[in-house]
Amino acid sequence: MSRIGKLPIPIPQGVTCELKGNTLKVKGPKGELIRTFHPDMTIKIEDNKIIVQRPSDKKEHKALHGLTRVLINNMIIGVTQGYEKVLLIEGIGYRASLQGKVLNLSLGFSHPVSVEPPPGITFAVDNPQTIRVMGIDKELVGQVAANIRALREPEPYKGKGIRYSYERIRRKETKAGK
Repeated sequence: MSRIGKLPIPIPQGVTCELKGNTLKVKGPKGELIRTFHPDMTIKIEDNKIIVQRPSDKKEHKALHGLTRVLINNMIIGVTQGYEKVLLIEGIGYRASLQGKVLNLSLGFSHPVSVEPPPGITFAVDNPQTIRVMGIDKELVGQVAANIRALREPEPYKGKGIRYSYERIRRKETKAGK
């Protein structure tokens, strides 16, 4: 058995789960998420717990077992607590601002870069060098944060660019002069 896959997922108070076939609908205080899982996995809701079972011990089924359980758990955490990624901007003249829901970035290009949030995502700018990407879908929050980071990845010489709050940039030494 998969160590992660065999763990039951408790359903907290205030969260409702509906199961139709292999489509799970999770509704909580922060919103609603719907996801369809692999048809080989068996998902059951029993006395306020979600249990995921696999049909065999094939390698593919073992991998899907743990994955399905983690995805369901992420859905429940998302609708109760939500997810957040913090991005830091480093560099002279590099800054972020919020205009309504649209994120405007000055990243040293000849033009400002605007990022429109997809549905379910909100941006917060604490100061001109800090961006917070928030939402209930973990996958979408991570993808939007990665897209923003890709606009100006941190470079190794001066460390200029957009990086995650937990990310360390390995600095390189510049070429020694004569």
